[in-house]
Amino acid sequence: MSKFKFPLCVVAVFLVFLAPGLTAIAGDTVNIYSYRQPDLIKPVLDEFTRQTGIATRVQFLKKGLAEKLEAEGANSIADVILTSDIGRLATITNKGLNQPLASAVIEANIPAEYRDPAKRWFGLTTRGRVVFASKERVKQDAITYEELADPKWRGKICTRSGQHAYNIALFASLIAHHGHEFTAHWLEGVKQNLARRPDGNDRAQAKAIYSGECDIGLGNTYYVGLMQTNESKPEQKEWAASIKVLFPNSETRGTHVNISGMALAKHAPHKEAAVKLMEFLSGVSAQEIFAEQVFEYPVSTEANNSEIVAGFGEMKADTLSLETIAGFRKDASRLVDQTGFDDGPQS
Repeated sequence: MSKFKFPLCVVAVFLVFLAPGLTAIAGDTVNIYSYRQPDLIKPVLDEFTRQTGIATRVQFLKKGLAEKLEAEGANSIADVILTSDIGRLATITNKGLNQPLASAVIEANIPAEYRDPAKRWFGLTTRGRVVFASKERVKQDAITYEELADPKWRGKICTRSGQHAYNIALFASLIAHHGHEFTAHWLEGVKQNLARRPDGNDRAQAKAIYSGECDIGLGNTYYVGLMQTNESKPEQKEWAASIKVLFPNSETRGTHVNISGMALAKHAPHKEAAVKLMEFLSGVSAQEIFAEQVFEYPVSTEANNSEIVAGFGEMKADTLSLETIAGFRKDASRLVDQTGFDDGPQS
């Protein structure tokens, strides 16, 4: 795959030769409210500005984005909303903080299963919720989510909080597939198999496997690529080298996937420019920048995976509707509390 090069700074221009459909709107700046960290989306935003002359400004919110939009109301400067999972897209939509967008470009670029039928949100990339497994201590190369409750893993599993959006989405998918009673029993089983109380982020689970604290952990695929290429924290390369990626349920329904996504803010003051950004983000070139820089899977069927992601092996994605998953999020959260999952294993 070809490598992308990005300028260190962006010079505003008034007349440039642009890709078809990308016409500069002089003086406009697209304001982005983002759950995605700025360094993850900077390369693709820089390329958008290079091609169009339209600047972007990102406000990163680790939490409280929906509340901020609600408080600002019609005075909000937000044009585009970027999120890191289906749950947050659902929250924004349920609160009426976005608006429908009918775009033939976006609909041509993004498969129907990754966009809202009412055109209120659109997926950009997918990532698998996979099992990180020790190369040294885990001999098997196949696993299921259901198996994580098997007592053979007693004291060998690490994960972040059960209430984190990534885990809630996974647990919601289990409710959809098996029902509430099964999922509650499963959570109890996984809880007893934990090596410690849920803690840290997905990278922390790889570190714990590297240190021998546990043998397997739950994590998103893209974190492996980010660790493998982390020049500023080279110790993370060692964590990544100690694990292999197992795609759960590959032989049956497929691995649970979540999405990063986008929506047009309800009161977008720069709507025309915002739509141009959203159409750009849905395109093959932007999808491949995400794939190359962030190690996620493009939703576009025409875009290529990065070589690093391809090295994880083939991922068969669960075809469960994202809307269905979002619909069981509150139930999943309730079961996490009900089972005391975040308290960790009983002594």
